Amino acid sequence: MTDDVLFLSRDQVTALLDTDAAIRSQRAAFTALGDGTAELPGKIMHPSGFDDSVVFAYLARLSADTGAVAKVGSVNPGNAAAGLPTIHAVINALDPVTGQLVAVMDGTAVTTLRTAAASAVAFDALAVPDSTELGLLGSGTQALAHARCVARVRDLRAVRIWSPAPDRRVRAARLLAAELGIQVKAVDSAEEAVAGLPMVAACTLSSTPVVRGEWLSPGCTVVSVGSFEPSRSEVDTEVARRAAAVVVDDPATAAEHAGPVVDALHSKALAHEDLIPLGGVLTGRRHGRTTAQDIVYYNSVGLGIQDAAAAWAVIDAARGHARGGESQP
Repeated sequence: MTDDVLFLSRDQVTALLDTDAAIRSQRAAFTALGDGTAELPGKIMHPSGFDDSVVFAYLARLSADTGAVAKVGSVNPGNAAAGLPTIHAVINALDPVTGQLVAVMDGTAVTTLRTAAASAVAFDALAVPDSTELGLLGSGTQALAHARCVARVRDLRAVRIWSPAPDRRVRAARLLAAELGIQVKAVDSAEEAVAGLPMVAACTLSSTPVVRGEWLSPGCTVVSVGSFEPSRSEVDTEVARRAAAVVVDDPATAAEHAGPVVDALHSKALAHEDLIPLGGVLTGRRHGRTTAQDIVYYNSVGLGIQDAAAAWAVIDAARGHARGGESQP
């Protein structure tokens, strides 16, 4: 290990990767995936036999001039009750030529930023252009990050937020209202958070649906990021059944890991060829929304290529910051 390895804490990662940079990194990640230029081995998701945690490992390489990135971490649903992030991880990045270690960084911050930023890319590609209202399921770190990122790709005017704990959803609503300068209302039911809105983001770890297809209005775009293993289904099968387009981060990965997609494939509500990769939409190889009345459903389970793109954006920013610092008096 060389002396010039970057060791970046959560606060440093957050300072180096702002919302717009995170969104750019995710657009690059899915465009590379759509072009077929990214390298993406299969990921590992292992539910623990000791408790309700899940250990995961992702590996990917974005391009020839960015080296391999590996992330290992754990999902611990019980953390939410203690006010802690449910996902903790560490990321290692390697030099593209020598394979030497370049950086070790907090993977929790990267995961939060890249997940919400990728959802913003999906909303930008799939949601009706004049969408200004968001229904938010969840009130934790990831839900808050989603509201911030969606506000960068749409002229967000209002948010409705629901989560099972009244005090947490009220606190989250106050925080977002103050931060974004828009109306944010904590509501008493998931249906109230969803009904009649053009954009819905589900950011929970629920194993049973919190979004039901019967609640969705024509033109709605639903994004789910909490259904990342077969046992978790934030949305019901009716969402997939009603959707004119079911878009996923990667069809092969979604068919194996995304609970609602696994269920819909099993029940024959979907066929494998119905799964549209987000990268295909971004590169124009596939179509997502075709009319303003379409219901569109995007399910993300998370991919290593997202971490690779975000990590190298952080590294590039850190190197630029260091160069800038050296030139200061």
